[in-house]
Amino acid sequence: MGVVEAARAVAREQVLVAMLGNIPRLLADPVWRVTDPDEGRGLGVLLIPGFGFGDWSLQLARTWLRKRGYLPSRARIGMNVGCTSELVDRLERRAEAHAEATGGRVVLFGQSRGGGLARLVAVRRPDVVRGLVMLASPVLDQLGAHPSVVRVARKLARLSRAGVPGLLDEDCFAGACYDTNSTAMAEPLRVPAVAVFSRNDLIAPWELCADPCADCVEVASTHTGMGLDPEVYRLLAPRLAAWARNREPAVSVAS
Repeated sequence: MGVVEAARAVAREQVLVAMLGNIPRLLADPVWRVTDPDEGRGLGVLLIPGFGFGDWSLQLARTWLRKRGYLPSRARIGMNVGCTSELVDRLERRAEAHAEATGGRVVLFGQSRGGGLARLVAVRRPDVVRGLVMLASPVLDQLGAHPSVVRVARKLARLSRAGVPGLLDEDCFAGACYDTNSTAMAEPLRVPAVAVFSRNDLIAPWELCADPCADCVEVASTHTGMGLDPEVYRLLAPRLAAWARNREPAVSVAS
């Protein structure tokens, strides 16, 4: 890739560029315009945003799901910059509550880091998870994202050490938190899953997103544009519908 091509590729990963380029295309596409309010059958979906993003980043996904008869819910974890273990604990409680509210296991739908957190919850609590969607999530290496992203994460850890609450800390990179979650991330999944990746992704190398325990699907999207890409929704629609047709109640794993 030449210098000009590389510059254009980097520009495509900018949030505003991704939004301006993809949102009109998504809203005009049949996958958005043609809906079936009975398709989701009330299946709950917990949407988990990527690193540095809030629930607003998956607003269109939430709207798309609701129009198709699913019951989507926000993660409510702020900008997703906190300690991995603490976030997984919070998301476990959110998944459990949503399963209780909807009367059955729920789908975890995560983008980028959100997909990795979702996978950790799914490994821990398959009793409340119906399926797992990971968009551009480098689950094969927690620190395998683009160096610029990792540098930001390490700066947050330094702020945490200085006393700023609610951020990643050094333990998430090379301590008990990292070791525990790396081990859990390598565990096989016991729920159906789909991992969506792109070779045009300049943030998360596609090889790290190809979870061997998931149905791996390639798209042409950028990293930041994946949640706005009509192709992604076309690929997810039949998989989500199949999970909805075979809804299962949440069950207790207590012995």
